[in-house]
Amino acid sequence: MGYGAMGNLRKVLMAGAFAVCGFAATAEQVVIAALGDSLTQGYGLIEQDGFVPQLTRWLRDHGVDARVINAGVSGDTTAGGAARVDWTLTPDVDAMIVALGGNDLLRGIDPQVSRANIERILQAAQAAGVPVLLIGMQAPGNYGADYKAAFDAIYPDLAREYGTVFAPSFFAGLGVEGDPEAARKYMQLDGIHPNSQGVALIVEALGPAVLQLVEAAENRG
Repeated sequence: MGYGAMGNLRKVLMAGAFAVCGFAATAEQVVIAALGDSLTQGYGLIEQDGFVPQLTRWLRDHGVDARVINAGVSGDTTAGGAARVDWTLTPDVDAMIVALGGNDLLRGIDPQVSRANIERILQAAQAAGVPVLLIGMQAPGNYGADYKAAFDAIYPDLAREYGTVFAPSFFAGLGVEGDPEAARKYMQLDGIHPNSQGVALIVEALGPAVLQLVEAAENRG
């Protein structure tokens, strides 16, 4: 609730601006902000091999004229994302991908804190009328069963509550979760960040969900 009204207001204002400038209305490029951490930022890769450039190319190959904004900050937590979401959601942003939580896990942050931060991000997007693709993250077992259950539930729970598009895992496209040896060829030497081939597989798997996000952005209002 709220996405449609705000989105419609934005479109009315933009249409007015075009009319004042004397330009004819044309199909608009879809602007997607990718709010995340080093996985989104493209850590360890040359620019064109990062998540955002590869996703942009994938979308264009599938008929979508998109500008994907790299709002990834290496080392960022959900708290960092919540702190900068308002200025990430500039008036030209039509949709947002949220991929945060890995650094919360590395720090052992309380899942309830992470949940509150992600909810803050979704509330900001809802207030701005911007649909979201929320990408899930799973906790390792070494924090204990209770921690894992609480953390893993954050993403599907909030996706249902806020009506976002949902992708269960950033790494699902590698198809080798739970098998570190099989995953190694798709990862950089740190074993945490994907290499260019890994990013390509990740983008291919996430692509259909991003297309759903684009459709939601185009249909809002």
